[in-house]
Amino acid sequence: MTEAKTPDETTVDKDWWRGAVIYQIYPRSFQDQNGDGVGDLVGITSRLDYVADLGVDAIWLSPVFTSPMKDFGYDVSNYRDIDPSFGTLEDFDNLVRKAHSLGLKVIIDQVISHSSDKHAWFSESRQSRTNPKSDWYVWADPKPDGTPPNNWLSIFGGSAWQWDSRRMQYYQHNFLVSQPDLNFHSTEVQDALLAEMRFWLERGVDGFRLDTVNFYFCSLGFEDNPVVRPDDFNASTAPAVNPYNFQEHIYDKSRPENLAFLERLRALMDEYPGRTTVGEIGDSQHQLEIMAQYTSGDDHLHMAYTFDYLGGEFSAEHFRKSIAATESEAPDGWICLAFSNHDVVRHVSRWAIHGQEAAFTRLAATLILCMRGSVCLYQGEELGLKEAELSFADLVDPYGIEFWPEFKGRDGCRTPMVWQSHATNGAFSTANRTWLPVPAEHLTHAVDTQDNVDGSVLEFYRAMLAFRRAHPALAKGSIRLLDAPANILAFIRDDGTQRLLCVFNMGEGAAEYKLPDDLVPHDAGCPGVTAAPIDGELDLEPFGSYVGLVR
Repeated sequence: MTEAKTPDETTVDKDWWRGAVIYQIYPRSFQDQNGDGVGDLVGITSRLDYVADLGVDAIWLSPVFTSPMKDFGYDVSNYRDIDPSFGTLEDFDNLVRKAHSLGLKVIIDQVISHSSDKHAWFSESRQSRTNPKSDWYVWADPKPDGTPPNNWLSIFGGSAWQWDSRRMQYYQHNFLVSQPDLNFHSTEVQDALLAEMRFWLERGVDGFRLDTVNFYFCSLGFEDNPVVRPDDFNASTAPAVNPYNFQEHIYDKSRPENLAFLERLRALMDEYPGRTTVGEIGDSQHQLEIMAQYTSGDDHLHMAYTFDYLGGEFSAEHFRKSIAATESEAPDGWICLAFSNHDVVRHVSRWAIHGQEAAFTRLAATLILCMRGSVCLYQGEELGLKEAELSFADLVDPYGIEFWPEFKGRDGCRTPMVWQSHATNGAFSTANRTWLPVPAEHLTHAVDTQDNVDGSVLEFYRAMLAFRRAHPALAKGSIRLLDAPANILAFIRDDGTQRLLCVFNMGEGAAEYKLPDDLVPHDAGCPGVTAAPIDGELDLEPFGSYVGLVR
Protein backbone atom coordinates (compact mmCIF):
# COMPACT_ATOMS: atom_id res chain seq x y z
CA MET A 1 0.00 0.00 0.00
CA THR A 2 1.22 3.50 -0.79
CA GLU A 3 2.25 5.76 2.04
CA ALA A 4 -0.17 8.38 3.29
CA LYS A 5 0.18 11.79 1.74
CA THR A 6 1.04 14.32 4.43
CA PRO A 7 1.81 17.56 2.62
CA ASP A 8 2.90 20.63 4.51
CA GLU A 9 -0.31 22.46 5.36
CA THR A 10 1.31 25.78 4.48
CA THR A 11 1.85 24.68 0.87
CA VAL A 12 -1.56 23.07 0.24
CA ASP A 13 -4.29 25.07 -1.46
CA LYS A 14 -7.19 23.89 0.70
CA ASP A 15 -9.56 25.86 -1.49
CA TRP A 16 -8.50 24.42 -4.86
CA TRP A 17 -11.90 22.80 -5.36
CA ARG A 18 -13.76 26.11 -5.28
CA GLY A 19 -14.29 26.92 -8.93
CA ALA A 20 -12.34 23.87 -10.12
CA VAL A 21 -13.27 22.07 -13.35
CA ILE A 22 -13.63 18.31 -12.85
CA TYR A 23 -13.65 15.84 -15.74
CA GLN A 24 -15.88 12.84 -15.09
CA ILE A 25 -14.61 9.50 -16.38
CA TYR A 26 -16.97 6.55 -16.66
CA PRO A 27 -14.34 3.79 -16.36
CA ARG A 28 -16.19 1.07 -18.28
CA SER A 29 -16.29 3.34 -21.33
CA PHE A 30 -13.09 5.40 -21.39
CA GLN A 31 -10.31 3.11 -22.62
CA ASP A 32 -10.01 -0.67 -22.72
CA GLN A 33 -6.36 -1.69 -22.50
CA ASN A 34 -6.66 -5.49 -22.19
CA GLY A 35 -9.09 -6.03 -25.05
CA ASP A 36 -12.04 -7.52 -23.16
CA GLY A 37 -14.48 -4.83 -24.29
CA VAL A 38 -14.63 -3.08 -20.91
CA GLY A 39 -12.63 0.01 -19.99
CA ASP A 40 -10.01 -0.35 -17.25
CA LEU A 41 -7.63 1.61 -15.03
CA VAL A 42 -4.55 1.00 -17.18
CA GLY A 43 -6.52 2.34 -20.12
CA ILE A 44 -7.55 5.46 -18.21
CA THR A 45 -3.94 6.04 -17.16
CA SER A 46 -2.84 5.87 -20.78
CA ARG A 47 -5.27 8.68 -21.68
CA LEU A 48 -4.57 11.07 -18.80
CA ASP A 49 -2.32 13.26 -20.95
CA TYR A 50 -5.35 13.99 -23.11
CA VAL A 51 -7.39 14.95 -20.04
CA ALA A 52 -4.63 17.18 -18.67
CA ASP A 53 -4.28 18.84 -22.07
CA LEU A 54 -7.93 19.90 -21.90
CA GLY A 55 -7.03 22.20 -19.04
CA VAL A 56 -9.18 20.71 -16.27
CA ASP A 57 -8.17 20.56 -12.61
CA ALA A 58 -9.30 17.09 -11.56
CA ILE A 59 -10.82 13.81 -12.65
CA TRP A 60 -13.77 12.03 -11.07
CA LEU A 61 -13.83 8.27 -11.49
CA SER A 62 -17.19 6.55 -11.33
CA PRO A 63 -16.98 3.45 -9.07
CA VAL A 64 -14.17 0.97 -9.60
CA PHE A 65 -14.66 -1.08 -6.41
CA THR A 66 -15.32 -4.83 -6.34
CA SER A 67 -18.89 -5.37 -7.46
CA PRO A 68 -21.23 -7.94 -9.04
CA MET A 69 -22.03 -5.11 -11.50
CA LYS A 70 -25.79 -5.41 -11.28
CA ASP A 71 -25.74 -1.59 -11.28
CA PHE A 72 -22.31 -1.33 -12.89
CA GLY A 73 -20.27 -0.51 -9.81
CA TYR A 74 -22.88 1.35 -7.81
CA ASP A 75 -23.41 -1.92 -5.93
CA VAL A 76 -20.22 -2.38 -3.93
CA SER A 77 -19.27 -5.75 -2.44
CA ASN A 78 -15.81 -4.69 -1.18
CA TYR A 79 -15.00 -1.05 -0.50
CA ARG A 80 -11.24 -1.66 -0.24
CA ASP A 81 -10.42 -3.38 -3.49
CA ILE A 82 -10.64 -2.84 -7.24
CA ASP A 83 -12.98 -4.95 -9.33
CA PRO A 84 -10.94 -7.34 -11.52
CA SER A 85 -12.69 -6.00 -14.63
CA PHE A 86 -10.93 -2.66 -13.95
CA GLY A 87 -7.57 -3.97 -12.71
CA THR A 88 -5.78 -4.01 -9.38
CA LEU A 89 -4.92 -1.75 -6.48
CA GLU A 90 -1.48 -1.37 -8.04
CA ASP A 91 -3.13 -0.13 -11.23
CA PHE A 92 -5.11 2.36 -9.17
CA ASP A 93 -1.98 3.62 -7.40
CA ASN A 94 -0.25 4.04 -10.76
CA LEU A 95 -3.21 6.04 -12.04
CA VAL A 96 -3.10 8.37 -9.03
CA ARG A 97 0.65 8.91 -9.43
CA LYS A 98 0.31 9.65 -13.13
CA ALA A 99 -2.58 12.05 -12.55
CA HIS A 100 -0.70 13.91 -9.83
CA SER A 101 2.38 14.17 -12.04
CA LEU A 102 0.19 15.91 -14.62
CA GLY A 103 -1.28 18.29 -12.07
CA LEU A 104 -4.63 16.50 -11.92
CA LYS A 105 -6.47 15.82 -8.66
CA VAL A 106 -8.25 12.47 -8.33
CA ILE A 107 -11.80 12.23 -6.96
CA ILE A 108 -13.42 8.81 -6.61
CA ASP A 109 -17.08 7.82 -6.32
CA GLN A 110 -18.05 6.73 -2.84
CA VAL A 111 -21.30 4.75 -2.74
CA ILE A 112 -22.17 4.38 0.92
CA SER A 113 -25.94 4.81 1.12
CA HIS A 114 -26.23 1.14 0.15
CA SER A 115 -24.04 -1.83 -0.65
CA SER A 116 -24.39 -4.91 -2.82
CA ASP A 117 -26.28 -7.81 -1.32
CA LYS A 118 -23.05 -9.73 -1.93
CA HIS A 119 -21.17 -7.60 0.60
CA ALA A 120 -20.01 -9.59 3.64
CA TRP A 121 -21.80 -7.13 5.92
CA PHE A 122 -25.18 -7.91 4.38
CA SER A 123 -24.50 -11.64 4.22
CA GLU A 124 -24.05 -11.57 7.99
CA SER A 125 -26.87 -9.13 8.69
CA ARG A 126 -29.50 -11.23 6.95
CA GLN A 127 -28.67 -14.42 8.88
CA SER A 128 -30.59 -13.53 12.04
CA ARG A 129 -32.04 -10.71 14.12
CA THR A 130 -29.38 -11.13 16.81
CA ASN A 131 -26.03 -11.35 15.01
CA PRO A 132 -23.42 -8.56 15.48
CA LYS A 133 -24.43 -6.85 12.22
CA SER A 134 -28.16 -7.47 12.53
CA ASP A 135 -28.87 -3.72 12.58
CA TRP A 136 -26.35 -2.67 9.92
CA TYR A 137 -29.10 -2.50 7.29
CA VAL A 138 -32.64 -1.12 7.39
CA TRP A 139 -34.92 -3.98 8.43
CA ALA A 140 -38.61 -3.75 9.26
CA ASP A 141 -41.43 -6.09 10.21
CA PRO A 142 -44.31 -6.61 7.78
CA LYS A 143 -47.75 -5.24 8.37
CA PRO A 144 -50.15 -7.73 9.98
CA ASP A 145 -51.29 -8.81 6.52
CA GLY A 146 -47.71 -9.57 5.45
CA THR A 147 -47.35 -6.60 3.11
CA PRO A 148 -44.40 -4.16 3.26
CA PRO A 149 -44.23 -1.81 6.24
CA ASN A 150 -45.16 1.31 4.24
CA ASN A 151 -45.65 2.82 0.79
CA TRP A 152 -42.01 3.69 0.06
CA LEU A 153 -40.96 3.12 -3.55
CA SER A 154 -37.70 2.21 -5.24
CA ILE A 155 -36.39 4.60 -7.87
CA PHE A 156 -35.76 1.58 -10.09
CA GLY A 157 -39.40 0.51 -9.90
CA GLY A 158 -41.73 -1.21 -7.46
CA SER A 159 -41.67 -1.28 -3.68
CA ALA A 160 -38.57 -0.17 -1.77
CA TRP A 161 -38.96 -3.28 0.39
CA GLN A 162 -37.83 -6.88 -0.24
CA TRP A 163 -38.86 -9.85 1.86
CA ASP A 164 -36.09 -11.96 3.39
CA SER A 165 -37.13 -15.43 4.51
CA ARG A 166 -34.22 -15.87 6.94
CA ARG A 167 -35.20 -13.00 9.20
CA MET A 168 -38.89 -12.98 8.27
CA GLN A 169 -38.52 -9.24 7.72
CA TYR A 170 -38.30 -6.77 4.88
CA TYR A 171 -35.14 -4.84 4.04
CA GLN A 172 -35.12 -1.44 2.38
CA HIS A 173 -33.61 -0.81 -1.05
CA ASN A 174 -33.95 2.62 -2.66
CA PHE A 175 -32.58 1.19 -5.90
CA LEU A 176 -32.24 -2.44 -7.03
CA VAL A 177 -33.35 -5.33 -4.82
CA SER A 178 -29.66 -6.29 -4.81
CA GLN A 179 -28.71 -2.91 -3.27
CA PRO A 180 -29.82 -3.03 0.39
CA ASP A 181 -29.70 0.26 2.28
CA LEU A 182 -27.25 0.65 5.12
CA ASN A 183 -28.58 1.79 8.50
CA PHE A 184 -26.88 5.10 9.26
CA HIS A 185 -28.69 5.27 12.60
CA SER A 186 -26.03 2.79 13.75
CA THR A 187 -22.84 4.44 14.96
CA GLU A 188 -20.98 1.23 14.11
CA VAL A 189 -22.08 1.55 10.48
CA GLN A 190 -20.92 5.16 10.36
CA ASP A 191 -17.57 4.20 11.90
CA ALA A 192 -17.09 1.38 9.39
CA LEU A 193 -17.92 3.55 6.37
CA LEU A 194 -15.63 6.36 7.49
CA ALA A 195 -12.87 3.79 7.91
CA GLU A 196 -13.43 2.66 4.31
CA MET A 197 -13.06 6.25 3.16
CA ARG A 198 -9.90 6.73 5.23
CA PHE A 199 -8.42 3.75 3.36
CA TRP A 200 -8.60 5.70 0.10
CA LEU A 201 -7.46 8.98 1.62
CA GLU A 202 -4.36 7.13 2.79
CA ARG A 203 -3.81 5.98 -0.79
CA GLY A 204 -3.67 9.61 -1.90
CA VAL A 205 -7.07 10.39 -3.40
CA ASP A 206 -7.98 14.06 -3.37
CA GLY A 207 -11.66 13.70 -2.63
CA PHE A 208 -14.94 11.87 -2.96
CA ARG A 209 -18.02 12.25 -5.07
CA LEU A 210 -20.72 11.04 -2.69
CA ASP A 211 -23.45 9.13 -4.47
CA THR A 212 -27.04 9.86 -3.34
CA VAL A 213 -25.78 11.78 -0.32
CA ASN A 214 -29.27 12.71 0.86
CA PHE A 215 -30.36 9.04 0.98
CA TYR A 216 -28.24 8.06 3.98
CA PHE A 217 -31.00 8.20 6.60
CA CYS A 218 -34.66 7.22 6.64
CA SER A 219 -37.22 7.64 9.39
CA LEU A 220 -37.29 4.61 11.65
CA GLY A 221 -40.95 5.41 12.31
CA PHE A 222 -41.51 4.08 8.78
CA GLU A 223 -44.31 6.57 8.12
CA ASP A 224 -46.01 6.54 4.70
CA ASN A 225 -44.80 9.26 2.34
CA PRO A 226 -47.52 11.77 1.44
CA VAL A 227 -48.95 11.94 -2.07
CA VAL A 228 -47.82 14.60 -4.53
CA ARG A 229 -50.38 16.02 -6.95
CA PRO A 230 -49.55 15.24 -10.61
CA ASP A 231 -49.44 18.98 -11.38
CA ASP A 232 -46.55 19.31 -8.91
CA PHE A 233 -44.41 16.61 -10.50
CA ASN A 234 -40.77 17.43 -10.99
CA ALA A 235 -39.21 14.60 -12.94
CA SER A 236 -35.61 15.62 -12.29
CA THR A 237 -35.01 12.79 -9.79
CA ALA A 238 -36.89 10.12 -11.74
CA PRO A 239 -38.34 10.02 -15.27
CA ALA A 240 -41.93 11.18 -15.65
CA VAL A 241 -43.15 7.61 -16.27
CA ASN A 242 -41.85 6.45 -12.88
CA PRO A 243 -44.47 6.24 -10.08
CA TYR A 244 -41.68 7.31 -7.68
CA ASN A 245 -42.80 10.84 -8.58
CA PHE A 246 -46.23 10.28 -7.01
CA GLN A 247 -44.77 10.73 -3.50
CA GLU A 248 -43.14 13.51 -1.54
CA HIS A 249 -40.14 11.68 -0.14
CA ILE A 250 -39.94 13.19 3.32
CA TYR A 251 -39.53 9.98 5.32
CA ASP A 252 -37.28 7.80 3.14
CA LYS A 253 -34.55 10.38 2.40
CA SER A 254 -33.30 13.92 3.07
CA ARG A 255 -33.63 13.44 6.82
CA PRO A 256 -32.27 16.00 9.31
CA GLU A 257 -30.11 13.37 11.03
CA ASN A 258 -27.83 13.42 8.00
CA LEU A 259 -26.29 16.74 9.01
CA ALA A 260 -24.61 15.24 12.08
CA PHE A 261 -23.10 12.45 9.98
CA LEU A 262 -21.82 14.96 7.42
CA GLU A 263 -20.08 16.75 10.28
CA ARG A 264 -18.29 13.50 11.13
CA LEU A 265 -17.37 13.02 7.48
CA ARG A 266 -16.02 16.58 7.21
CA ALA A 267 -13.94 16.08 10.36
CA LEU A 268 -12.32 13.09 8.65
CA MET A 269 -11.66 15.09 5.49
CA ASP A 270 -10.12 17.94 7.48
CA GLU A 271 -7.45 15.54 8.75
CA TYR A 272 -6.14 15.50 5.16
CA PRO A 273 -5.41 19.05 3.95
CA GLY A 274 -6.69 19.90 0.51
CA ARG A 275 -9.14 17.00 0.17
CA THR A 276 -12.70 17.68 -0.93
CA THR A 277 -16.23 16.28 -1.15
CA VAL A 278 -18.97 16.78 -3.72
CA GLY A 279 -22.38 15.36 -2.96
CA GLU A 280 -25.12 14.26 -5.33
CA ILE A 281 -28.49 15.54 -4.14
CA GLY A 282 -31.47 13.77 -5.66
CA ASP A 283 -34.59 15.46 -4.30
CA SER A 284 -36.94 17.10 -6.75
CA GLN A 285 -38.96 19.01 -4.17
CA HIS A 286 -36.27 20.38 -1.84
CA GLN A 287 -32.96 20.14 -3.65
CA LEU A 288 -31.77 23.76 -3.22
CA GLU A 289 -32.77 23.81 0.44
CA ILE A 290 -30.81 20.59 0.98
CA MET A 291 -27.83 21.86 -1.00
CA ALA A 292 -27.75 24.93 1.25
CA GLN A 293 -27.88 22.81 4.41
CA TYR A 294 -25.21 20.41 3.19
CA THR A 295 -22.65 22.95 1.90
CA SER A 296 -23.07 26.10 4.01
CA GLY A 297 -20.37 26.80 6.56
CA ASP A 298 -17.22 24.72 6.92
CA ASP A 299 -18.41 21.63 8.77
CA HIS A 300 -20.39 19.69 6.14
CA LEU A 301 -19.74 19.05 2.45
CA HIS A 302 -17.46 21.28 0.43
CA MET A 303 -19.87 21.33 -2.52
CA ALA A 304 -22.86 19.52 -3.99
CA TYR A 305 -24.74 19.26 -7.23
CA THR A 306 -28.46 19.17 -7.82
CA PHE A 307 -30.49 18.30 -10.91
CA ASP A 308 -31.37 21.92 -11.76
CA TYR A 309 -29.28 21.80 -14.93
CA LEU A 310 -29.20 18.03 -15.45
CA GLY A 311 -32.92 18.37 -16.14
CA GLY A 312 -35.20 21.32 -16.63
CA GLU A 313 -35.36 23.43 -19.74
CA PHE A 314 -32.67 25.38 -21.56
CA SER A 315 -34.09 28.86 -21.23
CA ALA A 316 -32.98 32.16 -19.82
CA GLU A 317 -35.95 32.11 -17.43
CA HIS A 318 -35.05 28.69 -15.98
CA PHE A 319 -31.38 29.59 -15.53
CA ARG A 320 -32.22 33.00 -14.08
CA LYS A 321 -34.56 31.46 -11.52
CA SER A 322 -32.11 28.68 -10.62
CA ILE A 323 -29.17 31.06 -10.19
CA ALA A 324 -31.27 33.46 -8.11
CA ALA A 325 -32.58 30.62 -5.94
CA THR A 326 -29.07 29.22 -5.40
CA GLU A 327 -27.72 32.61 -4.36
CA SER A 328 -30.70 33.22 -2.09
CA GLU A 329 -30.92 29.77 -0.51
CA ALA A 330 -27.19 29.08 -0.17
CA PRO A 331 -25.27 32.38 -0.17
CA ASP A 332 -22.27 30.78 1.54
CA GLY A 333 -22.78 27.30 0.09
CA TRP A 334 -21.14 26.02 -3.06
CA ILE A 335 -22.74 24.34 -6.04
CA CYS A 336 -21.05 22.00 -8.51
CA LEU A 337 -22.51 22.60 -11.97
CA ALA A 338 -23.09 19.93 -14.60
CA PHE A 339 -25.14 19.73 -17.78
CA SER A 340 -24.37 16.05 -18.52
CA ASN A 341 -23.27 12.99 -16.59
CA HIS A 342 -23.65 9.20 -16.49
CA ASP A 343 -27.28 9.36 -15.29
CA VAL A 344 -28.97 11.72 -17.75
CA VAL A 345 -29.47 12.19 -21.48
CA ARG A 346 -26.50 14.11 -22.91
CA HIS A 347 -27.35 17.79 -22.92
CA VAL A 348 -26.85 18.32 -26.66
CA SER A 349 -29.67 15.82 -27.29
CA ARG A 350 -31.73 17.00 -24.33
CA TRP A 351 -31.67 20.70 -25.16
CA ALA A 352 -30.54 21.26 -28.77
CA ILE A 353 -33.86 20.32 -30.34
CA HIS A 354 -33.81 23.32 -32.68
CA GLY A 355 -31.22 21.95 -35.11
CA GLN A 356 -28.58 24.58 -34.36
CA GLU A 357 -26.33 22.14 -32.56
CA ALA A 358 -22.96 23.75 -33.37
CA ALA A 359 -23.94 27.15 -31.99
CA PHE A 360 -25.75 25.58 -29.03
CA THR A 361 -22.79 23.41 -28.07
CA ARG A 362 -20.46 26.41 -27.91
CA LEU A 363 -22.98 28.50 -26.00
CA ALA A 364 -23.52 25.72 -23.44
CA ALA A 365 -19.77 25.35 -22.90
CA THR A 366 -19.31 29.09 -22.49
CA LEU A 367 -22.27 29.36 -20.13
CA ILE A 368 -21.32 26.57 -17.70
CA LEU A 369 -17.72 27.81 -17.52
CA CYS A 370 -18.88 31.33 -16.70
CA MET A 371 -21.45 30.48 -14.01
CA ARG A 372 -20.63 30.62 -10.30
CA GLY A 373 -19.63 27.23 -8.92
CA SER A 374 -17.32 24.36 -9.63
CA VAL A 375 -17.91 22.50 -12.89
CA CYS A 376 -18.18 18.84 -13.87
CA LEU A 377 -17.64 18.02 -17.53
CA TYR A 378 -18.63 14.52 -18.65
CA GLN A 379 -16.40 12.49 -20.95
CA GLY A 380 -17.28 13.12 -24.60
CA GLU A 381 -19.01 16.39 -23.80
CA GLU A 382 -15.94 18.17 -25.14
CA LEU A 383 -16.49 16.37 -28.46
CA GLY A 384 -20.11 17.49 -28.75
CA LEU A 385 -21.39 13.91 -28.47
CA LYS A 386 -25.13 13.35 -28.54
CA GLU A 387 -27.11 10.63 -26.79
CA ALA A 388 -26.60 7.27 -28.50
CA GLU A 389 -29.68 5.61 -29.95
CA LEU A 390 -29.63 1.98 -28.84
CA SER A 391 -31.98 -0.88 -29.48
CA PHE A 392 -33.66 -2.71 -26.63
CA ALA A 393 -31.42 -5.71 -27.35
CA ASP A 394 -28.35 -3.53 -26.65
CA LEU A 395 -29.53 -2.32 -23.24
CA VAL A 396 -27.80 -3.43 -20.05
CA ASP A 397 -29.07 -0.77 -17.66
CA PRO A 398 -31.75 -2.32 -15.40
CA TYR A 399 -33.40 1.09 -15.04
CA GLY A 400 -33.95 1.41 -18.79
CA ILE A 401 -35.03 -2.20 -19.18
CA GLU A 402 -37.67 -1.68 -16.47
CA PHE A 403 -39.25 1.44 -17.99
CA TRP A 404 -38.67 0.84 -21.74
CA PRO A 405 -39.71 2.26 -24.18
CA GLU A 406 -40.92 5.55 -22.68
CA PHE A 407 -37.68 5.80 -20.68
CA LYS A 408 -34.65 4.25 -22.33
CA GLY A 409 -32.38 4.33 -19.33
CA ARG A 410 -28.81 5.51 -19.01
CA ASP A 411 -26.98 3.40 -21.57
CA GLY A 412 -27.25 6.07 -24.25
CA CYS A 413 -24.94 8.41 -22.34
CA ARG A 414 -22.53 5.64 -21.26
CA THR A 415 -21.32 4.33 -24.63
CA PRO A 416 -17.55 4.11 -25.20
CA MET A 417 -15.38 7.15 -25.79
CA VAL A 418 -14.33 7.60 -29.43
CA TRP A 419 -10.65 8.33 -30.02
CA GLN A 420 -10.04 7.52 -33.70
CA SER A 421 -12.67 7.73 -36.41
CA HIS A 422 -11.39 4.86 -38.57
CA ALA A 423 -10.12 2.47 -35.88
CA THR A 424 -11.95 -0.58 -34.56
CA ASN A 425 -14.47 0.57 -31.95
CA GLY A 426 -13.16 4.11 -32.29
CA ALA A 427 -9.86 2.89 -30.71
CA PHE A 428 -11.67 2.35 -27.42
CA SER A 429 -11.10 -1.41 -27.59
CA THR A 430 -9.81 -4.14 -29.87
CA ALA A 431 -12.57 -6.53 -28.70
CA ASN A 432 -15.00 -8.05 -31.17
CA ARG A 433 -17.82 -6.84 -28.96
CA THR A 434 -17.72 -4.00 -26.44
CA TRP A 435 -19.93 -3.89 -23.35
CA LEU A 436 -22.04 -1.25 -25.07
CA PRO A 437 -21.82 -0.65 -28.82
CA VAL A 438 -19.79 2.24 -30.22
CA PRO A 439 -22.31 4.39 -32.14
CA ALA A 440 -21.35 4.95 -35.76
CA GLU A 441 -22.55 8.55 -35.55
CA HIS A 442 -20.06 9.21 -32.74
CA LEU A 443 -17.08 8.24 -34.92
CA THR A 444 -17.36 11.44 -36.96
CA HIS A 445 -16.79 13.34 -33.69
CA ALA A 446 -13.78 11.27 -32.56
CA VAL A 447 -10.83 12.99 -30.94
CA ASP A 448 -8.60 12.61 -34.01
CA THR A 449 -11.15 14.44 -36.18
CA GLN A 450 -11.06 17.48 -33.86
CA ASP A 451 -7.60 17.60 -32.31
CA ASN A 452 -5.79 20.78 -33.46
CA VAL A 453 -8.63 21.52 -35.89
CA ASP A 454 -9.59 25.19 -35.85
CA GLY A 455 -13.25 25.67 -35.04
CA SER A 456 -13.79 22.16 -33.65
CA VAL A 457 -15.79 21.64 -30.48
CA LEU A 458 -12.75 20.09 -28.78
CA GLU A 459 -10.54 23.07 -29.50
CA PHE A 460 -13.32 25.38 -28.37
CA TYR A 461 -13.50 23.62 -24.99
CA ARG A 462 -9.72 23.87 -24.63
CA ALA A 463 -9.79 27.58 -25.42
CA MET A 464 -12.71 28.21 -23.09
CA LEU A 465 -11.02 26.33 -20.24
CA ALA A 466 -7.86 28.39 -20.80
CA PHE A 467 -9.96 31.57 -20.69
CA ARG A 468 -11.50 30.51 -17.39
CA ARG A 469 -8.06 29.82 -15.91
CA ALA A 470 -6.87 33.25 -17.03
CA HIS A 471 -9.79 35.02 -15.31
CA PRO A 472 -9.98 34.17 -11.59
CA ALA A 473 -13.31 35.98 -11.27
CA LEU A 474 -14.90 33.09 -13.16
CA ALA A 475 -13.60 30.54 -10.68
CA LYS A 476 -14.19 32.20 -7.33
CA GLY A 477 -15.91 35.52 -7.96
CA SER A 478 -19.43 36.56 -7.01
CA ILE A 479 -22.34 36.58 -9.46
CA ARG A 480 -24.92 39.32 -9.94
CA LEU A 481 -27.84 38.86 -12.29
CA LEU A 482 -28.72 41.74 -14.61
CA ASP A 483 -32.08 42.68 -16.07
CA ALA A 484 -32.38 41.40 -19.62
CA PRO A 485 -34.99 40.63 -22.31
CA ALA A 486 -36.85 37.32 -22.16
CA ASN A 487 -34.40 35.08 -24.05
CA ILE A 488 -31.22 36.64 -22.68
CA LEU A 489 -29.32 35.67 -19.54
CA ALA A 490 -26.90 38.31 -18.29
CA PHE A 491 -24.76 38.55 -15.17
CA ILE A 492 -21.58 40.04 -13.73
CA ARG A 493 -18.77 37.93 -12.27
CA ASP A 494 -16.60 39.94 -9.85
CA ASP A 495 -13.73 38.91 -7.56
CA GLY A 496 -12.76 42.41 -6.45
CA THR A 497 -9.87 42.68 -8.91
CA GLN A 498 -11.73 42.12 -12.18
CA ARG A 499 -15.29 42.20 -13.42
CA LEU A 500 -16.66 40.29 -16.37
CA LEU A 501 -19.92 40.92 -18.16
CA CYS A 502 -21.47 37.64 -19.38
CA VAL A 503 -24.40 37.79 -21.80
CA PHE A 504 -26.04 34.76 -23.44
CA ASN A 505 -28.74 34.63 -26.06
CA MET A 506 -30.53 31.40 -25.23
CA GLY A 507 -33.13 31.76 -27.96
CA GLU A 508 -33.37 30.51 -31.53
CA GLY A 509 -33.58 34.00 -32.99
CA ALA A 510 -31.26 37.00 -32.99
CA ALA A 511 -31.58 39.32 -29.99
CA GLU A 512 -30.41 42.71 -28.78
CA TYR A 513 -29.06 43.59 -25.36
CA LYS A 514 -28.47 47.13 -24.11
CA LEU A 515 -25.52 47.34 -21.75
CA PRO A 516 -26.15 48.98 -18.37
CA ASP A 517 -24.94 52.59 -18.40
CA ASP A 518 -22.43 51.97 -15.59
CA LEU A 519 -20.57 49.21 -17.48
CA VAL A 520 -17.79 50.07 -19.93
CA PRO A 521 -16.41 47.06 -21.86
CA HIS A 522 -12.67 47.09 -22.50
CA ASP A 523 -11.79 43.51 -23.45
CA ALA A 524 -13.63 40.54 -24.95
CA GLY A 525 -11.04 37.86 -25.54
CA CYS A 526 -13.39 35.00 -24.70
CA PRO A 527 -13.57 32.36 -27.44
CA GLY A 528 -17.36 32.29 -27.11
CA VAL A 529 -17.83 35.92 -28.12
CA THR A 530 -20.04 36.31 -31.19
CA ALA A 531 -20.74 40.04 -30.94
CA ALA A 532 -19.10 43.32 -30.05
CA PRO A 533 -20.87 46.20 -28.29
CA ILE A 534 -21.70 49.09 -30.60
CA ASP A 535 -22.98 52.28 -29.00
CA GLY A 536 -23.64 50.37 -25.79
CA GLU A 537 -25.67 47.63 -27.45
CA LEU A 538 -25.01 44.00 -28.35
CA ASP A 539 -26.51 42.32 -31.42
CA LEU A 540 -26.45 38.64 -30.57
CA GLU A 541 -26.83 35.81 -33.05
CA PRO A 542 -29.06 32.85 -32.15
CA PHE A 543 -27.28 31.09 -29.27
CA GLY A 544 -24.61 33.78 -29.38
CA SER A 545 -22.74 35.16 -26.37
CA TYR A 546 -20.56 37.98 -25.13
CA VAL A 547 -18.07 37.66 -22.27
CA GLY A 548 -15.67 40.48 -21.57
CA LEU A 549 -13.99 42.59 -18.90
CA VAL A 550 -15.81 45.76 -17.89
CA ARG A 551 -14.90 48.81 -15.87
